Amino acid sequence: MISIDPKQNSERDNYKLLIGSIIPRPIAFVTTQSSEGVVNGAPFSYFNIVSSNPPMVSVSIQRPNKLKDTARNIYDNEQFVVHIVDDENVAKINETAASLPPEQSEIELANLTLVPSTNISVPGIKESKFRMECKLVQAIPLGGDGPGSDLFIGEIVTFHVDDAIYEKGRIDPRGLNAVSRLAGTSYAKIGEIFSIDRPK
Repeated sequence: MISIDPKQNSERDNYKLLIGSIIPRPIAFVTTQSSEGVVNGAPFSYFNIVSSNPPMVSVSIQRPNKLKDTARNIYDNEQFVVHIVDDENVAKINETAASLPPEQSEIELANLTLVPSTNISVPGIKESKFRMECKLVQAIPLGGDGPGSDLFIGEIVTFHVDDAIYEKGRIDPRGLNAVSRLAGTSYAKIGEIFSIDRPK
């Protein structure tokens, strides 16, 4: 067993250890809207559930040098839509990871289709089987010398679910076929599904 002090590592070395070991990571495709009305879309794998009462999710957005468009837009209008990335939309979603100027929309670049939201002003995309309209609950800048990232916690105000994957309040995991993030350029699909009973 090798023991590593993260304080002796570069940020990049710590990043490689984290993304190589904390796998698979769910991917949030997040749409936001600028004050000029430009809809931005980008994928993030620092993403998870925070609470079910009320339903909340978290997305952490790294700051390489400055605020990314998604983070700036969330700070500005406190709304965003989180979509689950699946095997049918992952190629288009990957295109949105390109670095574009704020006035250019990744949605248009990837030929994704905007759909209006029900309870917030930020639209979502049609090419997702599961999306969540979110209102910002808390934004936390993190990291000693930067900050190096911004952690956003959003309360889900509306779920949108493809009826083909929804039955009696449950989501069919095979139907959703979510794609997860590994390290580098690697992704993973749902593999073998098995059950283990919890101890009583």
